[in-house]
Amino acid sequence: MSDITNASASPEQQDQQRTRGGLGLPQATALIVGSIIGVGIFNLPGSLADYGPISIWAMVLTTVGALALAYMFAAMSRRLPADGGPYAYARAAFGNPTGFANAWSYWITAWAGNAAIVVGWVFYVQYVIEGYLKAQDMDAGWLGATVPILGQDLLVWPVVFAFVGLWIPAGINLVGVTSMGAVQLWTSIIKFVPLVLMSTVGLFAISTDNFSPMNVSGDTNAQAILGAMALCLFSYLGVETASVAAAKVRNPDVNVSKSTIYGTLATAAVYLLSLIAVFGSVPSTVLGESAAPYSTAADAMTNGTWAGWVVAACVIVSGFGALNGWTMICAEMPLAAAQDGLFPAAFGRLSSRAVPAFGIVSSTALASVAVVIANWGNSGYTVFNTLVYMSGITAAIPYAFSAAAQIKWRLADNKPVHTPRLARDVVVAVVALVFSILFIIYSRNTGADKTWFEEYSPFIMAGIAFLIGIPVYLAQRKRMTEPLPVPAYRS
Repeated sequence: MSDITNASASPEQQDQQRTRGGLGLPQATALIVGSIIGVGIFNLPGSLADYGPISIWAMVLTTVGALALAYMFAAMSRRLPADGGPYAYARAAFGNPTGFANAWSYWITAWAGNAAIVVGWVFYVQYVIEGYLKAQDMDAGWLGATVPILGQDLLVWPVVFAFVGLWIPAGINLVGVTSMGAVQLWTSIIKFVPLVLMSTVGLFAISTDNFSPMNVSGDTNAQAILGAMALCLFSYLGVETASVAAAKVRNPDVNVSKSTIYGTLATAAVYLLSLIAVFGSVPSTVLGESAAPYSTAADAMTNGTWAGWVVAACVIVSGFGALNGWTMICAEMPLAAAQDGLFPAAFGRLSSRAVPAFGIVSSTALASVAVVIANWGNSGYTVFNTLVYMSGITAAIPYAFSAAAQIKWRLADNKPVHTPRLARDVVVAVVALVFSILFIIYSRNTGADKTWFEEYSPFIMAGIAFLIGIPVYLAQRKRMTEPLPVPAYRS
C-alpha cells in the first residue's frame, strides 16, 4: 500500500515523499474547493432545465450524500492516510482485484471528468468571445464551423478551445506541485466571487412565479428528483481529492480530514443558495436555451450585460482552476496503483520535478479523445451531460466500495469503542453507499427525443473504458504487492 509515512520505504523514497508533500491546510482546502467547484455548478441550471425548479430538491438530497461522503472520507483518511484515497481503501478492505477495479474506475472518472469540465468551460469561453464580436459588430458565425467525419459533423472551435483548456493545466502540473498549489489557491478564491454574489445579492432578485411549475419533466416528482440527482453529483465530484493526493499534503492525518470537511461545507452553502437564486430569477425555459446560465441569470438580475460578462470571466478562471486540480488527480491515482504493482510501472515514475509525468500526459490525451468523441455528431448540453453521467458512474463505484470498506472495518473493530461513534460512522457510510448506488442507476440521458444509444451512451462509454482495463489487469496481476494490514481505529 502507498502509505505516505511507510517506514519500510527506502531513504531515497522517503526523501522523495517529503519533497512532494508541499500542500498545507489552505492549499489542501483550496484543492477540495477548486476540484469540486469547476464549471459543473455554473452549467448545471441548463442541464437541469428539463426537470425545472424541482431540481433544487435534488441538489438538497445530493448535498446530503456529498456531506456523507466527505465525512466518511475524512474519517477514513485519519485511519489510513494513504495516497490514492478511495482506491487505497477498497484495496485494503477487499484485496487487489477489487483495488484494481476501483483504481481503474476512478482514473476514468478523473480524465472523463476533465473532459466534461472543459466542455462546460468552453461554453463560457464562447459566451465571452461571441459577446465581444457582437459588441464590435464582427461576424461570429465562424465559431459554428464544422468538419464532416464519417458522416457526422464535428464542431471545430469547441474542440480547439477544449484542447487549450486541457493542455495548459497539464503544463502547469508538469512544472511541479508548488506551481500547481499556487494556481489552485488563487483560482479557488476567484471562483467564489460569482457564487457568493449569486448567493447573497441574487436572492433579492427572486420571483416566485419562476418556481411554478416546479416539475416540467412530465415524470413524477420522485423520478424527476432522482434523475436530476445524477446530474447534481457531478458538481460535487472532488470531495475525495485531498485523500487521493495525500502524499502531497503536509501532516496528512490531520490536514486531509480538515480540508475535506471545510471545503465541502463551504461549497455546499454557496451551491444551494446560488441555485435557488438562478432558478428564482430566470424561467426554466430560458435556462435550457442558455449556454451560460449563470451569466444569463446575472444579466436578468441587473437588467444589463456587464454582470453576465463578469460572471463568465470568473467561471473561466474557475474552470481553469478545476482543470488544474483534476489534472493532478488524474496522475495521482495511477501513481499510487503503480507503486503497489497494480498499474504499469510508467505511471509510477516521477520526473526530475517529482511529478508523475506519464500519468499527466496520458490522462490529458485520453480526455482530449473523449472531447472529440463526445462532440462528434452532438452539441451543447448533450455533449456535456453524456460526459457528466459517464464520470458520475465511474466515480460512484469507488465511492460505494469505500463506503462498504468503512462499514466492514467499523463492524469488525475489536477494541472497545464508544457506541454512538460506531453507530454514527456506520450510518454515514450506509447513507454514502445508498446515494452512490442511486447515482449509478439514474446516470442516463433521458428525454423523449433521445434514441436508445443517446440515452445509454454514458453506460456504453464507461463500459468500453472498463473493458480496456482487462488486459492491463491480466498483465499486472503477478506484479501486485499484498496490501498492508489496516491500522487500528483512530477517533
